[in-house]
Amino acid sequence: MTSLNIDMILTLIILLLASILFVSGKVRSDLVAVSALSLLVILNILDTGEALAGFASSVVIMMIGLFIVGGAIFQTGLAKIVSSKLLNLAGTNETRLLVTVMLSTSFVGAFISNTGTIAVMLPIVISLANQAQVSTRRLLMPLAFSGSLGGMLTLIGSPPNMVVSETLEKAGYKGISFFGFAPTGLICLVAGTILIILFSKIVLKGKNKSGSKRKKERSLDELAKQYRLAQNLYRIQVNEASPMLEKTLKELSLASLYRVHINEVRRRQSHKNPFFKTINQEIAGPETRLHLKDIIYVTGNYEDIAQFANHQKLTIISDDIIEKDYSVTLEELTTPEIGIAEILIPSNSRHINQLVKHSGFRENYNVNILGIQRKGTYVLNELKEEKIKSGDAILIQGEWKHIARLSLDHEDVVVVGQPAKAAASIPLIHKAPIAALIMVLMIVGMIVNVVPAVVCVMVAAIMMVVTGCLPNMESAYKTVNWESIVLIGAMIPMSTAIEKTGAAALLSEKLVIGLGGYGPLVLLAGVYFATSMMTLFVSNTACAVLFAPIALSAAIALDVNPVPFMLAVSIGASMCFAVPFSTPPNALVMGVGKYKFMDYVKVGLPAQILLGVVMVLTLPLVYPF
Repeated sequence: MTSLNIDMILTLIILLLASILFVSGKVRSDLVAVSALSLLVILNILDTGEALAGFASSVVIMMIGLFIVGGAIFQTGLAKIVSSKLLNLAGTNETRLLVTVMLSTSFVGAFISNTGTIAVMLPIVISLANQAQVSTRRLLMPLAFSGSLGGMLTLIGSPPNMVVSETLEKAGYKGISFFGFAPTGLICLVAGTILIILFSKIVLKGKNKSGSKRKKERSLDELAKQYRLAQNLYRIQVNEASPMLEKTLKELSLASLYRVHINEVRRRQSHKNPFFKTINQEIAGPETRLHLKDIIYVTGNYEDIAQFANHQKLTIISDDIIEKDYSVTLEELTTPEIGIAEILIPSNSRHINQLVKHSGFRENYNVNILGIQRKGTYVLNELKEEKIKSGDAILIQGEWKHIARLSLDHEDVVVVGQPAKAAASIPLIHKAPIAALIMVLMIVGMIVNVVPAVVCVMVAAIMMVVTGCLPNMESAYKTVNWESIVLIGAMIPMSTAIEKTGAAALLSEKLVIGLGGYGPLVLLAGVYFATSMMTLFVSNTACAVLFAPIALSAAIALDVNPVPFMLAVSIGASMCFAVPFSTPPNALVMGVGKYKFMDYVKVGLPAQILLGVVMVLTLPLVYPF
């Protein structure tokens, strides 16, 4: 018989204080978690190895890897591609979006871990929210919860399912088959989806902060549209008969002959390796030499462009090959190496009253001027003869490193925004098939379970960097939400402390002794809600390991069917919505969705309780006592 002891009391006090601070929201959750962990070590409740075990756990390592995989799915534009398909299916109605997101996530969650499911779906759902102009706060928490709901459909969907099935087999009963969880799992999925959608629509009303306050720094899309780049930028191919072939722009003196402006030259590389770029890009400069089949990006009126192409025996790339109206998309203007940015001319700039052709932007910084915004009007043609004036906003194109250098070195202009950040946001579209293949192989590896899931995730994260789906390791590190990692890593040892001090065992024993005499339904409710409460602070697997034998013994003592009691343990341990650190999926979406601790309490707690009521009432109907 377990009894109270000083370590148990201290552990529960620390847990209570941490919970109060979590609820208050006045202290960062990761700081609270690390502080609580430090107290457990100082008070000798945990030794150093036990305290740091959380940061070495497979869950934390898997979360880091999954953040990197998710970042690559975003970076390659794969998330946008998949979310566009979902958007076509669901439309822009918010309720239909929620249902579509939750059901598709639940289906995936039936076959792989909820952590893996949410990591795969997270970038897709964020992109979906942006395209549908719906707050990510309305979608991400239901997304996290739906991964757990889907796990109740199959034997491998959730670790507690395997725990209770194994417990039954060891006691001489028939184990639960692969789809044996499906009848109650479907009830759980339907009821849970309805409850979560209901409470999320009531509580999570905030709009995306990123969408309303961020408009001083315009996006690349907005810049392209405002300067009407697609209407003035054309692509021309160098032919074998062209007099421009194998000559530099300096030798050609085109600026004095035509009213056009050459911005960029692109040429296809000879190799076909999918892991590397097949197009070489170069910002046009005096020493730029033109080769056969080079594509020249030229700015000007169509009549001037046509005259230039005719005289120089060049071919304007036709609309049936590339784009209608000879226009270009943002993807054609910006790449991870080359991009556009806006600069402002302050009143003390030495460039005031200089002609564009004498400004030195191309010669000194390798950037080209694409347009000038002046008092609400746009100057887009014959720019070289235009005088720069105070207050002008000038759109430039060049390599991101040169734009960044311009912002640091040039005191006569102000670069709007952050060039490095803008460069990092450019999708690597040509890498999307590679990212998709890596993601599929990761999911297959997790399903077949030849190697541990954490190894599948680590290999996938490494491949995302090696194949260029993420530009470098720095980009990979930036995809990780370290607050969530520290939170979950510091709270895992709290579970160890609760088990080590006997607090969990004491609760379970008191439960059986107190409720066993009130009949099977009351005891079933007690088992379910005790498991549900304990899983707020103890991992779902540990919770199932603790309660499964107790529930089995209680059912045998009452001479009733043990299956509903075992399913109550499995579902109660898996359906944990009320706190962010209880499951990795809850922690994964916390930082991205900008949720506070109380958001989980307001949405998750009533959903968790009411779902428990539904399951306690329906379990005996599916599996009679």
